Amino acid sequence: MSENSIRDFIEKHYLHFNAAALVDASKGYESHLDAGGKMMVTLAGAMSTAEMGKLLARMIREDKIHIISCTGANLEEDIMNLVAHSHYERVPYYRHLTAEQESELLSRGLNRVTDTCIPEEEAFRRLQGHLEEIWNAASARGERYFPHEYMYQLLLSDRLKNDYEIDPADSWMLAAAEKNLPIVVPGWEDSTMGNIFASYCIKGELQPGIVKSGIEYMMWLAGWYQDNAVDPGIGFFQIGGGIAGDFPICVVPMLQQDLEIDDIPLWSYFCQISDSTTSYGSYSGAVPNEKITWGKLHEDTPSFIIESDATIVAPLVFAWLLRL
Repeated sequence: MSENSIRDFIEKHYLHFNAAALVDASKGYESHLDAGGKMMVTLAGAMSTAEMGKLLARMIREDKIHIISCTGANLEEDIMNLVAHSHYERVPYYRHLTAEQESELLSRGLNRVTDTCIPEEEAFRRLQGHLEEIWNAASARGERYFPHEYMYQLLLSDRLKNDYEIDPADSWMLAAAEKNLPIVVPGWEDSTMGNIFASYCIKGELQPGIVKSGIEYMMWLAGWYQDNAVDPGIGFFQIGGGIAGDFPICVVPMLQQDLEIDDIPLWSYFCQISDSTTSYGSYSGAVPNEKITWGKLHEDTPSFIIESDATIVAPLVFAWLLRL
């Protein structure tokens, strides 16, 4: 076997343990798509700041992802990287920073995410100014949108086009906006832009109702799932844990058990990349079998868990699927 591609290398050398699980999960994802299935991808943590958009954008453009669930942080941080990349600073020695050094970063307007510092003025405040105008315009028209729809408006308006600092092909949010990809963003108020929006509401400058809520996201997702869960169904590829994964996977038992709708198909593929420890009572680290008891997966659902670093594993899975 040649090793002229990432895919060849993986197939030859990733033969056991978590490496083998990566291959099995990649093949399962590929088989699901080949059969005509759709795939939800969920993004936890700071995957956008990890610049996962470089491959995620290609996955979106090549129709290998059909819906995304993500944290508010991932929603905004991809756009921040798009317009402020040159102002980011990497701190490879972050484990050794003193409290005084952390305070110095703060004084310089640098918000640290592990080894990467996001610039306050060039990233957060730049987006804030544009979004404030968009929120006010929606308010004046009496319109309401989901958080991701406001971000789509921002990107598609070309307000930021002259500020791009990376190849726009590497922005997954831009790829998603161009395709009007469905996104759900549970707990958006936990993000920086969500905090900023809340501050305007506290000051009485905006009303909370112009941003549709998490309950409305769940209501929308219930309809989308019913419309799209035709054979061979919808798969679930979870990067990390947390609300980005826990929120959307619950739509199936809600439809079945709470709305009492018969014949709702379960998720037809499941994979999670996780470093969470199951024995600690973690929802994020729960093995796929536990989800059978909650009415999310069937006993025959192809299910995989890759216990590793998502920033290492997800790009390899995407490279496999993109045949790189």
